[in-house]
Amino acid sequence: MTTLFSLIVIFAVGYLIVKRYNPQTTLFIGGMILMVAGIFFETGMPLPESASSGSVALDIFTFVKQTTSKTVAGLGLIIMAVGGFAHYMDHIGASRALVSIAIKPLEYFKAPYLVMALGYLIGQFLNIFIPSASGLGLLLMVTLYPILVRLGVSKMSATAVIATAACLDLGPASGNANLAARTADMPVTEYFISYQLPVALITMVTIAILHLFVQRWFDRREVENNDTEISASESECNPPIWYALLPVIPLALLLIFSPMAIESVKIDVVTAMFVSIAVVMLCETFRRKPKSVFSDILVYFDSMGRQFARVVTLVVAGQTFAHGLKTTGLLNTVIDGALAASVSPALMVILMVLIIALAAIIMGSGNAPFFSFAAIVPDIAGKVGIPAVAMLMPMQLASGIARSMSPITGAVVSVAGVAGVSPFELVKRTAIPMVGALIVSTAASLIIGV
Repeated sequence: MTTLFSLIVIFAVGYLIVKRYNPQTTLFIGGMILMVAGIFFETGMPLPESASSGSVALDIFTFVKQTTSKTVAGLGLIIMAVGGFAHYMDHIGASRALVSIAIKPLEYFKAPYLVMALGYLIGQFLNIFIPSASGLGLLLMVTLYPILVRLGVSKMSATAVIATAACLDLGPASGNANLAARTADMPVTEYFISYQLPVALITMVTIAILHLFVQRWFDRREVENNDTEISASESECNPPIWYALLPVIPLALLLIFSPMAIESVKIDVVTAMFVSIAVVMLCETFRRKPKSVFSDILVYFDSMGRQFARVVTLVVAGQTFAHGLKTTGLLNTVIDGALAASVSPALMVILMVLIIALAAIIMGSGNAPFFSFAAIVPDIAGKVGIPAVAMLMPMQLASGIARSMSPITGAVVSVAGVAGVSPFELVKRTAIPMVGALIVSTAASLIIGV
């Protein structure tokens, strides 16, 4: 009965999210219902007896309070600081300057599909510094898209490549990467350099090659109107070209003050963001009035608030839902069944990757499914005898890759709207490269991590 009830709740939560119900509210309610079920069926309590408030009903809300407090003070602050910095870089035009410089060399190539493949690689590199998939996509629609269509690539192919430019969620600026590193109990720079980057490089090359052949094949089958007109608005902000260095400052600080270079000085992500903001404000004073610079810092603080409302609350909601699943014992049932069947660690990793990928496609989000399941990964990994990072990394990469196959995800919808194409037709172009990426990233993760 507990298993059946849990499956009904999971299906209902997935259905409501597909129907565009608010994911935070849906996950919160789903998690609380599962906790009530755990109490009713006597499979688990919301809080251990030592931390209980004395009322099991009140413990459900106490758990949410404790989880919110812990998340906001740790991972939540990282996400808010990173999100605020990214938005501020976009506001002053630094992101646009970085993209313009990165795209410039492509104009000298005359092979359309080679330029397209190189454009994907550059876009994925830029994602390290511009973590917003939708934001990066729109910037590339203004800069890379016209180059590709003028060279003879169809607008559908150009848009498909741009829609997948941020599919891997790379680097210390990624909320998913920070959550994976924190859950694996390691610094985000170690996670990025030692684990994520080697797998990502292999996967990036795979995606670029698949895009080259897949998009060329589609273009030969279909007659496209190579219209170069786009509706993305150009920024009124025209900063000096050296502003392209500003978005790179946080990553540079994190790499310099790490075991890779200067080990005696330690710096975390939030401190790196605050130092970077101070440097950027100083740069702004050389070209703008101090009063305007002081006023614009509100862009950073406002964006931090939006990150809390949209992302941090989603993390807490995901943890609440995952805890609800834990109290019902459903996950233990699945894991114990897999262990009883002598499922190898590699098969368990593949199973978790498939669950995350399917959820990301259905939800149209890479954050929601990963935030929902990341908290339980250390327990699962421990039971099958592998490091938590060996399971977390392929799951984290899979959430972003699968998101790019969903016609309802923000990045796909936004770039499809700019190009004037159907997002449902667009994901037909992204599906094969993303499936290839899913296979390669999982295989490479197993080789490196397990």
